[in-house]
Amino acid sequence: MIRTLVVDDDPMAVSVHRQFTERVEGFEVIGEATSGAAALRAVQSQQPELLLLDMYLPDLDGLEVLRRLRGSSAPVDVIAITSAKDVDVLRSAMHLGVVHYVVKPFTFRTFRERLDSYAAARAQLDRMRAPAQGDIDRLYGRLRSSGEQSLPKGISAATLTHVTDTVRALADGLTASELSERVGFSHAAARRYLKFLHDTGAVQVALRYGAAGRPEHLYRWSGT
Repeated sequence: MIRTLVVDDDPMAVSVHRQFTERVEGFEVIGEATSGAAALRAVQSQQPELLLLDMYLPDLDGLEVLRRLRGSSAPVDVIAITSAKDVDVLRSAMHLGVVHYVVKPFTFRTFRERLDSYAAARAQLDRMRAPAQGDIDRLYGRLRSSGEQSLPKGISAATLTHVTDTVRALADGLTASELSERVGFSHAAARRYLKFLHDTGAVQVALRYGAAGRPEHLYRWSGT
């Protein structure tokens, strides 16, 4: 079993990532952390083999956590799970040895593919003694994605990005009707995209009571 530590400042995201990890054969979650300092302490005390690391943390950002881990020579691999799309952050993550970089929101299938490819690469590396170039090429090939992120029927990547940006920009959240008005598609489509974001843990749902009529579902961004 690959001992895994989940690090994210949002408790709901931690819960989703834990559940996703525990659904993948060969992985076990040994701990959680919601800050950079707590993550560093957990690495030292629990000695995980894999860190699922958010780049946005309330004290030390994910890159600083990575720098300190590399400076301490802690033998832990890192998969970044974050909404950070900044090229400089991505470049620094690569320099610091991040194995995979998964952008929120994502499907369980995408998550499982990244963990499976990482596990396969670890297993192959453990079997190597004096690898030839072909062995090394196959090792790195295992870490490459098997394909683009698979989205459910009725969900397009471009529209999902637009919806995600819209929801993130509104701290107070919005309803499916309000999203429909803002992005210009049907109420049914708005509900479909919001349900997908909720299923992936990217948004939280609460009830908003108006002056009359039944309460509406209010969707609020839960990640960072």
